Parts: sequence; C-alpha cells; structure tokens
Amino acid sequence: MMNGPLSQSLREKGVGHRVIFGVELPRLQSFSEEIEHSYTLALALWHENIRECRLLATMIMPHDALTADEADTWAEEIKYAEEANCYVYYLVSHLPFASEKVFQWTAHGGDMQQLCGLLLAGRLLADGRQFTARDETELLDQATALLSSERFEVKKAAYNLLLRMADTSLQCARQVDNILKLHQL
Repeated sequence: MMNGPLSQSLREKGVGHRVIFGVELPRLQSFSEEIEHSYTLALALWHENIRECRLLATMIMPHDALTADEADTWAEEIKYAEEANCYVYYLVSHLPFASEKVFQWTAHGGDMQQLCGLLLAGRLLADGRQFTARDETELLDQATALLSSERFEVKKAAYNLLLRMADTSLQCARQVDNILKLHQL
C-alpha cells in the first residue's frame, strides 16, 4: 500500500511522524472496514507514531467505547490537521457528547483542539444537528475570534464554519456577512 511520492510530499510539508507510508485515506477507510473495530486495537494504533496507524485508529474506535475524558486526551495529542479531520469525521462527530466538545475545545483548547472544535461544529451542522440560539451566538463568537488565529488551519476552519453557519438561517447569514465584512474576508 505504500505510496512513496505521497510519503515524501507529506515529509516535505512538515508532517513529522516516525513512519509515513503515504497510504491514501480512501484505502485506509477500505482497510478499516475489513479489520476488527476494537477499543484495544484502536488505542494501540493511536499510540504509534505512524501516520497511518493514527488515522486508522480514528476509523476503528467503537463509537460507544471512547469516554469524554479520553476524547479530550486524544484531541490534546493531535499534531496535524489531517489527524484532526479524521478524528472529527470518523469518531468524535458520532459520540453522544460531541456538541459539548465543540464549545469546550474552541474556547479553552490549544490550536489543534480549537481546530477539532471548529471542524466538529461544521460536521454536526452538515449532519443536520441544530444549535440553540444561545449556542449559535457562542459559536459565532468563537469562530469570529479564531479568524485571527496564527495557525492557518484554525483560521480556515473558522472561516468555513462561518460559511456553513450562514446556511442555517437568514439571521445567521446576516451576522456572518457582517463578520466577514468586518474582517475584510
């Protein structure tokens, strides 16, 4: 499965795992469907400093096995945007406490936790979940604040979340339009 050019490209872009095989996500996803989805295996894979192991761990962790505290620990251990994307898409967005993590991570986390929170909010909205008016206001505030992040991935995720939120209601669309004009985006 190794893809040498992709592996080299990831290394050149600063991905610093001990081992990078360069396996594409669709191939990992297909492989994840063939192997056992177990807490023990997912945890063991997560703790390897191998890109494909960490990504695969997010795909095979049973959705009823990860606790809220463990979800926080995993989010703290994320080093790269690709991991954050897989973590949110394959795992955290399916957990019963997902919406709590949105606010916790965006407000109080480090860069990668903030990225996870923004990506998670966008994923929940894409899946049809709705936030209360109060939560929507909080989310708009958090995303607006994170537009000023030093980290490109966080800034991009905040921008994308605002665009997704603009699709939820006319009132929200107006607020997002004002925010983007204020930030000259």
